[in-house]
Amino acid sequence: MSTLEAPPRISPEEMLDSLVTPPDEAISALVEKINEEYAYWDTVKYKKAPKGCSAKKLWTYVKASRMKSMTHVWPQYGITLGLTNHMQRQCHEFDMNFGGFWGTNSIIPDDSKERYLVSSLMEEAIFSSQMEGAATTRQVAKDMLRKKMTPKDKSQQMIVNNYRTIQFVVQHQDAPLTVDLLLQVHQLMTEHTLERPEDAGRFRTNDDVVVENGITHEIVHRPPAYTEIPEFVEELCRFFNDKKPKVFIHPIIRGIIIHFMIAYMHPFVDGNGRTARALFYWYMLKQKYWLTEYLSISRVIAKSKTAYEKSFRYAEADRNDIGYFVAYNLRVLGLSFNQLQDYLKRKQEEKKAANTFLQLGNINNRQAQIIKMFVDNPKEVITVKDIQSKFFISATTAKVDIMGLVNLGLLDEFAFNKVKRGYVRSKNFVEAVKPFLK
Repeated sequence: MSTLEAPPRISPEEMLDSLVTPPDEAISALVEKINEEYAYWDTVKYKKAPKGCSAKKLWTYVKASRMKSMTHVWPQYGITLGLTNHMQRQCHEFDMNFGGFWGTNSIIPDDSKERYLVSSLMEEAIFSSQMEGAATTRQVAKDMLRKKMTPKDKSQQMIVNNYRTIQFVVQHQDAPLTVDLLLQVHQLMTEHTLERPEDAGRFRTNDDVVVENGITHEIVHRPPAYTEIPEFVEELCRFFNDKKPKVFIHPIIRGIIIHFMIAYMHPFVDGNGRTARALFYWYMLKQKYWLTEYLSISRVIAKSKTAYEKSFRYAEADRNDIGYFVAYNLRVLGLSFNQLQDYLKRKQEEKKAANTFLQLGNINNRQAQIIKMFVDNPKEVITVKDIQSKFFISATTAKVDIMGLVNLGLLDEFAFNKVKRGYVRSKNFVEAVKPFLK
């Protein structure tokens, strides 16, 4: 990642002039558009401004507009937020448009909730770990989690840890955050993955930790001194648990601030990013945004990791204005929700297509979906454990479903070894299902 260009210095006189003498309508509209993205100087300087308005003058108007709604979110470290109209509108839309979704169970089919939930928790664990260097494919990771296999390496261990931590957070979502619980979350997240095992579940005890550019090794962030961590953590717990704060900040934005502050302070030797995202997840659940469990937020972040990292750097380069980080994370939430909607729609269409095979007679919905699996992938090989994991049913029920299809002549059984059995399409499969294929 290249070195950021510092924004131009704005004198007090220039700022005062921009505050006292508002820009004309055309410039105001451009400033509003810039603030929708919460763009940094490296983007603003290339904006085509009306004649007579230089890039620096436009930047001054942008900064003046943000200053008017500036909130001090963490005074001790000078952390501020220019709360824009667009941010407030997004939060309102999340509450209103997602109100029927985030506040009720209408978006998730009752008969699929557990399956969708486990799938989304797996996705969150996998992508959050991959962002921190876990080098395991999504399919291998999912198979490992579904089958509860022992991790083979550090990458797999990171994913297992992340998965267990998210489950822990879900179970403790209504509990107040304490120092001990924060340490427990970090220990769960980093167990068996650190160079020094004793660093899991322990705050750093020196100032050797810095954030570097992975390519140039340029130091892009030097956290506050380790001696400040105890006081910070106490304040973090108060911020997290406060039900009636003196200054109201929308809960979603408060969750994003918590995420940022963990990353900013870097209270641990390693695992700060994973811990920060877990705390955001926890805070959202605590605030009753229950649909958070079904969102793979880290999946979206992982696919835009450069923008994620830049949002931190922009904040620090622009005098700790975390509007960049808040704007980025609000976009992530919107994209995560849209992806969930697309996923649910796709799964419902798949289920509808599978239900066509119910016309074969004497089969249930799960068996219809198993048939659809073999239609889509003629070389599919399944085991009882595969079906048990896929549909979250007992081994006995999975065996009954499979043997029902064997007895109907749709599947053939073969032996992997003296104990384990596998199942594939039978020779009669195509002829049997052909009348029901479109």
